[in-house]
Amino acid sequence: MNELSLFNDSISGAQSTDKEQSVKALSSSNNLNNDVVEVCDAELDLADFKYDFHTGNPAVYVSSYNRYNCGNLDGMWVDLTLCGDYDEFMQVCRQVVWDEQDPEFMFQDMENWPEAWYDEGSLSEDTFERIQEFAALDEDEQEAFEAFMDIRCDSEVSFEEFREAYCGKWDSEEEFTEQLVDDLGLLDEIPEHLRRFFDMEAYSEELFRYDYDFTDGYVFRVM
Repeated sequence: MNELSLFNDSISGAQSTDKEQSVKALSSSNNLNNDVVEVCDAELDLADFKYDFHTGNPAVYVSSYNRYNCGNLDGMWVDLTLCGDYDEFMQVCRQVVWDEQDPEFMFQDMENWPEAWYDEGSLSEDTFERIQEFAALDEDEQEAFEAFMDIRCDSEVSFEEFREAYCGKWDSEEEFTEQLVDDLGLLDEIPEHLRRFFDMEAYSEELFRYDYDFTDGYVFRVM
């Protein structure tokens, strides 16, 4: 964990103490962005969106480029699964950077979602929705999905394509082949005493040359 995790409680301390007075001061400015007032008036409880590192949920550290350029690392780890939709996520971001009229958000770090989707300067609605769908997978499926992206060399691969291709986790290509042969009954017509002459290794090599991929213990059907 990098130094940013030291600031997880920053917005609930000194920052929140001065917030009400600062908002009033901002409100008197002719250049005030009305959205800032509305977001502050909404008074989201940021504790409801704060990331707990024990959960393993997808999260992002939200701050701004202005703060960073001023040597200020204040911000907040936001649990993306606790945001009901993208609009609520953006509202959380605006409230984290409550003291800036038109903040240029800086997503300084991320946890528990594909790094290929990470962009320090942007977290789009499409990416947010993909992260939400990724979070709905179990731990093995999440690892498998990332392996699938790698083997397809495509960070935008769809979850539908993943589900159609995914054949589970196996210790080896040959173990998968043995189970496939058994499930399909390919040797049912061969007398028991002759089955041992079937070259399972050669058949497995053939399958994984054309029909299946194997990476990190995960098997995927070639589509």
